[in-house]
Amino acid sequence: MIQEKVIETYRKIFGEQPQFLVRAPGRANLIGEHTDYHDGFVMPLAVDRAVWLAIAPRSDNHISVHTLDFGNEMISFGLDQLQDSSLPHWTKHVRGAWWLVAHQEGKQAPGVNIVIGSDIPMGSGMSSSAAIEVAMIEAALALLGETSSYTQAQKALLAVEIEHQFMGMPCGILDQMASAAALEGTAMLLDCRSFDRTPAPIPDSVRVVVMNTMKSRELGDSGYATRRRESESAAQLLGVKALRDATMDMIDAKRTELGDVRYRRAKHVVTENERTLQMKAILESHDLQGAGKLLNASHISLRDDYEVSVYELDVMSEIAQSHPACYGARMMGGGFGGCAVGLVNADAIDDFLNALQPRYTEKTGKHPEFYVCVPAAGSGVTRL
Repeated sequence: MIQEKVIETYRKIFGEQPQFLVRAPGRANLIGEHTDYHDGFVMPLAVDRAVWLAIAPRSDNHISVHTLDFGNEMISFGLDQLQDSSLPHWTKHVRGAWWLVAHQEGKQAPGVNIVIGSDIPMGSGMSSSAAIEVAMIEAALALLGETSSYTQAQKALLAVEIEHQFMGMPCGILDQMASAAALEGTAMLLDCRSFDRTPAPIPDSVRVVVMNTMKSRELGDSGYATRRRESESAAQLLGVKALRDATMDMIDAKRTELGDVRYRRAKHVVTENERTLQMKAILESHDLQGAGKLLNASHISLRDDYEVSVYELDVMSEIAQSHPACYGARMMGGGFGGCAVGLVNADAIDDFLNALQPRYTEKTGKHPEFYVCVPAAGSGVTRL
């Protein structure tokens, strides 16, 4: 297991027992796509794959980090080098956490020895970067003896600020909140305006399957920026703070003024918010067929109204939807490549995967990867 390897590597490299073991999971987003930056609703879940840290304080002002994921690389730097851009990019999340805790919270975390390991597949769409940010916030607070002084939601928001303040990336809160504050066995209905969170049960009889199309997101950044600009322009024309405040009646009334593109962008956000809110009630009633219909409708909306799907995502979703073990599937994430997500009968997982792979490869020439997940708890720290 990865956590055992992290502890063993720590002992081998640093010649001592680590003091804390930190875990922060990756995530999948069941439904609620391109709604977060419109103050809307999303439904992520933490997955049973995580970033693990073995840590102990040092007696000097240095951070020594060994990663199992980037060629077993080892790097050391001083606490006065947190903003040194010449250091490897993968250390940014480490440096950002220590910088933020000092800069925003006024607390100087000590020097530290760290070994990092992860079983979140890179590029899988399961937010390994958010997990490492949450893990580093957990680590810094543990070393300060402040673990219980912050709620899990507050830790998530600190991790978001690493992106905003240290890395200059205007990300939303979905990934970090799921990694830090998820409850085992549930998805999280998250209000991106108020940060209110409500658990929605995922039955033991299903698995969440993340399906990597192996299509790189070549147009991801530019396409995302364009969609955000178009949809925010629609909100402005509708006279609302964010599309979360719009209704289909409002959009239909201004269809001519919006024009075709802005109309469809706004339609997706409004209907996707409705689907996400409906999903909670449907999961609580254990209506898996109804949940699947919402996933399928979400994919159609992302494909036709928001126009962020691509051929590979359409093929993967359609093949998954056609399998009798799959309740529903859709593209997941920003789009233009990446992963799809589906709800699949747990008893038929092997048959589902065995049927999906050859059909997808035949149609696309690409060899997909599949990650079968169950909803896990959010981040935490164990004293060793």
